[in-house]
Amino acid sequence: MIEAISNTNDFWLRLDNAAKIYPAVKDKELTSVFRIAVELKERIKAKPFLEAVQAIEERFPYYKVTLKAGFFWYYLQPHSLPIAVKPDHTLPCRAFGKREPMFRVLVKDNKISVEFSHILTDGTGALEFLKTLLITYFEKCGLHFSTALSFFHPEETPSAEEYEDAYNKYFKKIDAHPVKGPRAFHVPFPLKRTPRFEVLSAVVPMEAITQKAKAYQVSLTEYLTAVYLHSLQQIFNQLPTFKKRTSHKILRIEVPVNLRKLFPSRTMRNFSLYVLPGIDLRLGQYTFEEIIKTVYHQMQLETDKKLISKMISKNVGGEKSQFLRRVPLWIKSFILSKLYARGTQQYSGVITNLGKINLGPDINSLIHKFIFIPPPPNQIIKVNCGIAGFDNQLVLTFGNITQSKELERQFLTFLTAQGIPVSIIK
Repeated sequence: MIEAISNTNDFWLRLDNAAKIYPAVKDKELTSVFRIAVELKERIKAKPFLEAVQAIEERFPYYKVTLKAGFFWYYLQPHSLPIAVKPDHTLPCRAFGKREPMFRVLVKDNKISVEFSHILTDGTGALEFLKTLLITYFEKCGLHFSTALSFFHPEETPSAEEYEDAYNKYFKKIDAHPVKGPRAFHVPFPLKRTPRFEVLSAVVPMEAITQKAKAYQVSLTEYLTAVYLHSLQQIFNQLPTFKKRTSHKILRIEVPVNLRKLFPSRTMRNFSLYVLPGIDLRLGQYTFEEIIKTVYHQMQLETDKKLISKMISKNVGGEKSQFLRRVPLWIKSFILSKLYARGTQQYSGVITNLGKINLGPDINSLIHKFIFIPPPPNQIIKVNCGIAGFDNQLVLTFGNITQSKELERQFLTFLTAQGIPVSIIK
């Protein structure tokens, strides 16, 4: 997928399959930008930190790019200016300017944050970048670690696998059309005035919540998805009778799946899809035990490799169409924006779990916690949730563009009622 330019050492990249939709829908509010932040136990030292940024300057050339529009497709072109380090004092997940690279490094006190556009990568790619930056910073501080560390070393040459479009690599044509589901319920809260995006983070003890998930014999993601659906059911039940009658009664959550766990790839670009577990309130009310059983079985089924391959076939098959390839970019963008709006009608919320982050005992001892802020939700979904685990802390971060915090209240109150202590991060 990399295209060499004959008279220079530079290159340009086509957008990967998942990234193609973002230029068509992104704007000042719907930025498609997410953040991963790490809080250290000590304040960041400026000189070694800037040296670390400089040391990894050329390690990730597929991120140091800007978005360009061609006649048929968008593409990524190298950006020559150094990586900018900025103070972290404004709203998270802001849009990037047209001439900016689509990632940024931010620092405040003891916190390092990286923000990436989904046009470049997903949470796994961004976390690997942050790991390299963090470990290089510690080394510039003069620290030496006894255990071997797995990360992208600054002096290594990037491998071709790092910037491959893994969707194309694992594409195989499957002649089975997807089944379109009915529209889903969306929270009825009015939108805030701009700037709308606001985050609320809460910390729960990892041990307490994983024990609770184990008691139900489900994974942590399955357990939290069930809590999300239960909270939405509570919000539906609070609606006036007429509103209940006219609202959609399917509750579904979009749960991203890291495809690197199903298909071997070291790609640092997007390589995730999603599943949509849910409940149907037309069948009646669900107890939490019924929700968790439903979520477990749906996620076990939908993450089957054959069904994921079918989804890859549908997504990649479209871009391989000879007819579509000849359609001008502005028409493609119009079609993609309509498909995106129709797609988000199918689910009620998003929960995305970065997983438990472990950098080994030496480095873990220097870190307080990780925080994962999902991209600002659109005006249909309105609220979403990002999760990051580290040591004995699980940080839940809700992104919200409405005037209400009722979903967060229902979610966190339910955890407390289950015996899981919750602390709000200020």
